[in-house]
Amino acid sequence: MQLKKAFLVLSFATVATIALLYGVKPSWFARTFLGVDDLGVNFSHILRAVMCLYLALGCFWLYAAFSDRLRDPAILTVLLFSGGLFIGRLLSFAVDGQPAPLLILYAGLEFLVVPVGLWLYARPE
Repeated sequence: MQLKKAFLVLSFATVATIALLYGVKPSWFARTFLGVDDLGVNFSHILRAVMCLYLALGCFWLYAAFSDRLRDPAILTVLLFSGGLFIGRLLSFAVDGQPAPLLILYAGLEFLVVPVGLWLYARPE
C-alpha cells in the first residue's frame, strides 16, 4: 500500500509541477524551453486549459493516495494518462520529427511510468 501511495503522490507532484510550469506563464515556458518567441492568445489559452486538466487529475491522484477505495482506480488513470501521452508523442515523432529536448524527456518519463504503474496495480494492497 505504501508503494502505491508514494507512486500517486509522486505522480501528483510531477504533473502539478509540469502543469504549473507551462500554464502559469505560457509565453515564458514556450520561449525558455521550446524556443517559441510568439505563442499567441489561442495557444496560451490551450496551455492554461490543459494545465487545469493536469491539476484536476493530479489532485485526484493525491486524494486517492489516501483512500483505500480509490487507490487502484487512480493508478489506472495514471497509466491511461501517461500511456496516452506517450503514444501521442510517438505519433508526433513519426509525423512531425524530433521536438525540443524537454519533450523527448517527457516521452521517456511517460514511457517509464507505464510498466511501474502496471507492476504496482498488480500488487495486492
